[in-house]
Formats: sequence, structure tokens, C-alpha cells
Amino acid sequence: MQRQMSFDLDRLWKWYDNEPSLRCAVITGTGRAFCAGADLKEWNVKNSESSTTNLDKWADNGFGGLSNRRGKKPVIAAVNGLCLGGGMEMILNLDMVIASETAKFGLPEVKRGVVAIAGALPRLIRTVGRQRASEIALLGRMYTAEQFLSWGVVNKVVKLEEVVSEALRWAGLLGGWEAEGPKDSTNRIEHGVYKTMEGGDNMKEGVLSFVEKRSAVWKNSKL
Repeated sequence: MQRQMSFDLDRLWKWYDNEPSLRCAVITGTGRAFCAGADLKEWNVKNSESSTTNLDKWADNGFGGLSNRRGKKPVIAAVNGLCLGGGMEMILNLDMVIASETAKFGLPEVKRGVVAIAGALPRLIRTVGRQRASEIALLGRMYTAEQFLSWGVVNKVVKLEEVVSEALRWAGLLGGWEAEGPKDSTNRIEHGVYKTMEGGDNMKEGVLSFVEKRSAVWKNSKL
């Protein structure tokens, strides 16, 4: 996902929250992916353009306008395929997740010197426990929909051709209920930590090495 799309989606979710005729929303992807995360090529360009941090990289409500959203209305994810990095950070802050049998989940950021800091880690710990959350965040592996179903991240697993229709069915049920109160707020990661990490050489090197298709050359961490 490119930066502009993140801002566009943020505006969409704000409109949704303030549109009285809408009660529930469903988000899905096309092709092989639900969302495979940030566009690292664009990220690398922004790193090279400025020596300062880019806290404006994402919208007010985080990656895709969802990873730190504190909206008033429910959003359901219909995960059709790859759900990685920022894509997974989005679904961890959604209300329900319907996944296809072929969906894959993961936080591969660690392989590029990046931390999943758009809101995922506190929620992941609350959902799957500290040890499993550490495994997901620190090893950078991919997981099946069935595995995440057993860990409580996914609500239901269906065939690929049924994932959107099933999410819409659940949305139809929710749409019949009154929902005036805001959803529980989530803890925001301190901006100071994000600025320190994003301004570091290792994050820039991780993104650059991805673009150049080579192994990263890390420096000793100052975090």
C-alpha cells in the first residue's frame, strides 16, 4: 500500500463513521493479496529524500486508516489472500475477521529492520498471549488461516469464493442492531519510540536492501 492510498482510506473511514445510513463496513482485497503491507520502494524513496523522520507517512488513524482507528462503527475484514505487515496490523484492530482457506498472515517487518509499530503488538499480545505474539513478531513467519483461527485472531475460515459473501452476511446481522457507543479505544505506541526507530540507520538499510534485493548490512542498535 502506498502512502496516498493510506490517506484516501483514512478519509473513507471518517466519512463512514459520520454517515448515518451506514451501520457496518467490509474491507477485502483483490488478486493474491488482502494487503501485503507498505510499498517499501516508496518508503525507500522517502528515506532518501529527507534525513528527518517521516511521521506523516501514514494517516491520523494509522496504516490504511485502520491500524489505530477509534471508529464508532464496526468493520469486518474479508481476508482473501496474503495479509502481511501493515495488512495484518489493520485486521488486528478490526472487529471481526473472515478468512479464506488460502489466506496467509504474518509480520515479516523484522527481516527488514522494521518493527510492527502501527498498533499491532499490544493487540496481538492480548489476543494470542505474549509468547505467541513474540513468535509472530520476532521470527517473521507466515501462518495459515486455520492456525490463526485456533489462536483467536480469525473468526471463521471459509472457501475463497465465499469469503466476501460470508463477511457481508455477518455485516447484515450487525447492520440490524443499534450501535451508538464508540468502540473501546486502543493503546497508541509512543511517538517518541516510533521517531527513534524510523530515524535509525537500520530501518533505512532494511528497506533499501529489499529494494536492491540483497541481504541487509546491520549496524549496532541504539534503541
